[in-house]
Amino acid sequence: MYYCVCGCCGALRPRYKRLVDNIFPEDPEDGLVKANMEKLTFYALSAPEKLDRIGAYLSERLSRDVARHRYGYVCIAMEALDQLLMACHCQTINLFVESFLTMVRKLLEADKPNLQILGTNSFVKFANIEEDTPSYHRSYDFFVSRFSEMCHSSYEDPDIRTKIRMAGIRGLQGVVRKTVNDELQANIWDPQHMDKIVPSLLFNLQQEEGIERSPSPETEKEKESPVELTERCFRELLGRAAYGNIKNAVKPVLMHLDNHSLWESKTFAVRCFKIVMYSIQSQHSHLVIQQLLGHLDANSKNSARVRAGIVEVISEAAVIEASGSIGPTVLEVFNTLLKQLRLSVDYELTGSYDSFANMGSKVIKVHEERQLQEAVIKTVGSFAYTLPPYQRSEVMLFIIGKIPVPVSVSGFRVEGSRMIQVMLLKSLLQVTGFQSTNILTALPTSFLDPLLSFTLMEDAEIRLLVLDILIGIIDRHDNRHKFSPVRIISDISVLKLKVDKCSRQDNLFMKKHSQRLYRHIYLACKEESSVQRHFESLYTLLALICVELANEEVVVDLIRLALALQDLALTEEALPVYTRCAIHALSAVYLNLICQLTTVPTFCQHVHEVRPTVCLSVQKLEKVEGEVLFVQTKIAEILGGSGYNTERLATAYIPQITDEDRLSKRKSIGDTVSLQLEMESRNSPEKEQRSTAEQITFETLKQAVVDSVNVEELERERRRQVVERFQTAPFEEIAAHCGARASLLQSKLNQIFEITIRPPPSPSGSVGNGHGPSRSIPVYEMKFPDLCVY
Repeated sequence: MYYCVCGCCGALRPRYKRLVDNIFPEDPEDGLVKANMEKLTFYALSAPEKLDRIGAYLSERLSRDVARHRYGYVCIAMEALDQLLMACHCQTINLFVESFLTMVRKLLEADKPNLQILGTNSFVKFANIEEDTPSYHRSYDFFVSRFSEMCHSSYEDPDIRTKIRMAGIRGLQGVVRKTVNDELQANIWDPQHMDKIVPSLLFNLQQEEGIERSPSPETEKEKESPVELTERCFRELLGRAAYGNIKNAVKPVLMHLDNHSLWESKTFAVRCFKIVMYSIQSQHSHLVIQQLLGHLDANSKNSARVRAGIVEVISEAAVIEASGSIGPTVLEVFNTLLKQLRLSVDYELTGSYDSFANMGSKVIKVHEERQLQEAVIKTVGSFAYTLPPYQRSEVMLFIIGKIPVPVSVSGFRVEGSRMIQVMLLKSLLQVTGFQSTNILTALPTSFLDPLLSFTLMEDAEIRLLVLDILIGIIDRHDNRHKFSPVRIISDISVLKLKVDKCSRQDNLFMKKHSQRLYRHIYLACKEESSVQRHFESLYTLLALICVELANEEVVVDLIRLALALQDLALTEEALPVYTRCAIHALSAVYLNLICQLTTVPTFCQHVHEVRPTVCLSVQKLEKVEGEVLFVQTKIAEILGGSGYNTERLATAYIPQITDEDRLSKRKSIGDTVSLQLEMESRNSPEKEQRSTAEQITFETLKQAVVDSVNVEELERERRRQVVERFQTAPFEEIAAHCGARASLLQSKLNQIFEITIRPPPSPSGSVGNGHGPSRSIPVYEMKFPDLCVY
């Protein structure tokens, strides 16, 4: 009787429950009853309104089986749920999904690793399903947190730990796939989610160093390592990031590297941002660069190794970045880098990250700051490489505008100014490595003028950098390396020079700036502190001018300049022996190059006949003549027959030293004042009164020749006395002298005003009352007729 009652009650149960019960076998090891599962699926498709009840009942059974540790039936229930999800896409699936997610949540909350992995696998299958109906209330916060926690699993068994972490990575990948393209779902790009997802992925990406790969190739083929899975998931996440989501995706990367002190080692940080740069859309890459620059600014007072690591990452990211995609704030990028360069120099000199050193300040390591400076300079070059030529010209102008002018103070500020000059010129040298079709735009006046002013500074390193910068800009066919080492070549065809006909822009540039270039080259040769590198660079610069920018007129001027250098080596006794020999050798080698480029046989023959001895002593240099000297008149005669300007060739080149050239070499305020006194003495009225016409006789000419020998020595002695007076005299005496000159200037101005400014006439027309000169009436005191006032 009892049996009949039970059977009768079982028949009264709802059909969906009976169908669900029938899919479970008596022995869980037999697995899902496929025939009954097909019946349940058909029923769910035929009566979709029952799908939510089926899901609720399956969830109830699964919870009971989990509590009773019947894990075989748990696996069967999850398999059934997966099949129902794959088969049903009706409008009422949302309620069924809620039951499904509830069951997944129970599995993830379980202590058993197998259940956690089972729940994750089911969630991943669900994430790949495209639902036909939207969901307005579904939340994935729990899954983000739980999967992130699984990524950091510290389970004792290494194999199980690896499986849990990989399950967590796949779970995060599933969450991203499910939510990233659905605007109705929770915004996965919110910081609260990204701050969990990104660090979890980076944590597993970082574990590669501590993992020992199995030597078995079969295992490597069959199973994907956690690092490979993490990288694939990370790339997928970044590849889905839109313009407005880049910041939220990259910021956790920066924070992770900060928190785990990973900038100093550089390797992992560079790897992370290589993944970032290659994964995001190319048009968004400049946003990553801007975030890195902002992070560099935020770490301005951090250790040099940390800042160097960030700069290294920026440099690598710039190389990956597509050409010209730095964004609208190109100068802002270079401004940030140059700011860091200046700060590093300040830190190196002051020994502190603060304005005032204190007991709690960090210790500055000079060699680390130097490494940082080199990294910044390298990064400037990396950025410049990605820019088109017109933007490089703007950057060059920007950098040279940041170079401080020489200051006339001593000690710390002088050394700081010099170091910044050197660093910024090195940065400028990194930018110049491009081939510009228009030399006028590559070397505008606003850039060339301040650059040439540095060629006359006493600092040898600065002069060498300026020469290298000019060489880099003028060399548009990569010929510079063919002129090194400097040597006399009988046939320049072996150099395989690339020579093009000068364009109209080249001719305009040389017509405008050639004399300034020649003058600075000539004066740079006279620098006593120059070494072999300087003369090699000067030769390369002259050779490139001849190859890249020379027309017939320029060739004539270059020959005159080379001959002037020969005369300088012979007549400038104050120069060191080495400098005179180097100038003589420079002249000989350069004329050897020019004669072969002009292809005038007689000119080449004359140059080859002359064999200058460049290692002579000073006494021998005074007596050098004949076959070891190039003769200007003979060269003019030879080239005149080939159509060159004989008149110009026969005229010796004499550089005109300007006031700017003098100011470029100033070391102290005394030099500047002596220059001012010199200018005043030249323009004084007494000198003008003495310049009367004198009768020129033989005795006058003889006396002029004798006096000219000592003029330069007298001038040098007078300047030394003026400088010494301003350096040693008391302040009151100097102030009184300057005050007297100011009073004299004011009196002269008053005289000019008295002459040029006349008193305005009175409105009434009266000139005066005869009692004295009429007083100038201010406009506001004048009385105008009513017709003139409105």
